[in-house]
Amino acid sequence: MADINAYEGSREGGFEAGFGDYVALLKPRVMSLVVFTALVGLWIAPQPVNPFVGFCAVLFIALGGGASGALNMWYDADIDAVMKRTAGRPVPAGRVSSQEALALGIALSGLSVMMLGLAANWFAAGFLAFTIFFYAVVYTIWLKRSTPQNIVIGGAAGAFPPMIGWACATGSIGLESLLMFALVFFWTPPHFWALALFMKDDYSKAGVPMLTVTHGRKATRAHIFAYTLVLAPFAIWLGFTSVGGPLYLAVAVVLNALFIAGGWRILRRNEEQAQADGYLVEKRYFRLSLYYTFLHFLALLVQHWVGAW
Repeated sequence: MADINAYEGSREGGFEAGFGDYVALLKPRVMSLVVFTALVGLWIAPQPVNPFVGFCAVLFIALGGGASGALNMWYDADIDAVMKRTAGRPVPAGRVSSQEALALGIALSGLSVMMLGLAANWFAAGFLAFTIFFYAVVYTIWLKRSTPQNIVIGGAAGAFPPMIGWACATGSIGLESLLMFALVFFWTPPHFWALALFMKDDYSKAGVPMLTVTHGRKATRAHIFAYTLVLAPFAIWLGFTSVGGPLYLAVAVVLNALFIAGGWRILRRNEEQAQADGYLVEKRYFRLSLYYTFLHFLALLVQHWVGAW
């Protein structure tokens, strides 16, 4: 990692870290998806869980997700400082030192894994430990700066939480949890590549080999559409398992039709059209992708409640 002492010098200029800066280290927006998908995975699992145990399990999974975020911000401070989207984060902005971010990430990693093992089971705890390692080491340290497949392979880290939630309840892995993993895993590339289409300059300046940088926007558009076609069967297949049903299926069919249609519109556009309207279609597709996963997992939760009723 590049030397980031330069980013810490601003702390001597009067910047003091507040509570919100340490919360920001945990990437609360990303954590919200981790918490929700883990909660759904735990709640819809076939074995019921004591509500207090379930609350503790989700809390510790959230802490593990926050630990991953802090470790990511520690290592990526040098490139975060270059990118407009991330320059205001606590470490590159100089409000929190890299050593503090590293210490927080390690402490929360150990705490979350140990407490999840005690609250739920050690299989789930080991799964959480592997997820933290995968995000911090495999994705952040290795893949992110070395291959345009960074977000494809690295996306597995964000897809593990529903499997961890399921494991908290069952102590195992099932077809349903694997399909929930696939839903998030195959959604991640088009979600981030849509963002990269209108944030390409950031990744270029930071030297991050995002697909838009290494292969260009035309190839990225084709990849986005291809992944929407791969994603749809897994999302719909989930509706025919023990956790699915007509309500979930209806939501999945509509959302995936919209996602494929959006990917097709992106595929057909060229750069002149995109630049002329300020990447409006790409930005709308990115916003749709933000709702896509949340609504699928919400539909699974409501389907479970309806079935229980």
